[in-house]
Formats: sequence, C-alpha cells, structure tokens
Amino acid sequence: MEIKQGRMVHLGYGKYWRSDEIVGLCPIEENRGPGRRTEVYVATQEDPLIVSRSEQSILSDMASLPNNEFEAEEARGILSEFLEDLHDVNPVLRRMLENEVRVDLDMWERRIKGLLMRGTGAKDEADQEDLFSSPG
Repeated sequence: MEIKQGRMVHLGYGKYWRSDEIVGLCPIEENRGPGRRTEVYVATQEDPLIVSRSEQSILSDMASLPNNEFEAEEARGILSEFLEDLHDVNPVLRRMLENEVRVDLDMWERRIKGLLMRGTGAKDEADQEDLFSSPG
C-alpha cells in the first residue's frame, strides 16, 4: 500500500487534511454518533481530530495503488464479469453469432481466461493460434 504524498483527504463536514501528515486513525467505539466516527491523529497537533468518516474510507483516500496497477486491476474485474456473462450465452445463440457475424465466443472465452490466468501468475496453456488467427 502506498500513501500518496500531499493528497488532500476529505475527513467529513468540510474538513480536509494532507495525507502525509496523518499518522493514525482510530475508530470511535464509545459515544459514537453523528460526526463522531473516527479519531484522526495528525503530526502537527497533540489532540486527535474527531471526524465523521470511517477510518476505512479515509485510509482508502490516503493510500492507493499506482495508477497503472489500479487500471490493470479494474480491467481484470471488467474482464472477469464479461467472462461470466459470456459463459451464460446459450449454445444456439453462440452458433448464430459465429455463423452470421463470425464472432467466436468460445475463442474469446479462452483468450480472456488465458489473460486472467497470466494476471494471477497461474500457468495456462492458452491457444497461441487464437492470437494470430483470422476470423473465417
């Protein structure tokens, strides 16, 4: 997890603080109520700030994956969802798509599975000819 330096983090009710000055987060368990969800410890103050957002939401805003890793993870999620949807296409519709518009859903499923397997580090014997084959 990487803390983004100098990022302004929303603490709730119009309060913001720099991510690199936040040194601790503690959920409020007793006397918790409106506007009292988390104690935020900052380097420049002795007493913690009492804020309305949860420690998890503040932490998510402070820390993030580098942009290219975030985008890759988002793409993996989209491909996984698409793969599930492809799996549900009935065989009759698959044949119609292949015959009428030359869309081979089986080939796309294999390619996406292979790509997702590589993303996890698992070995899969994805069909290399699919990468270079032309439709029809």
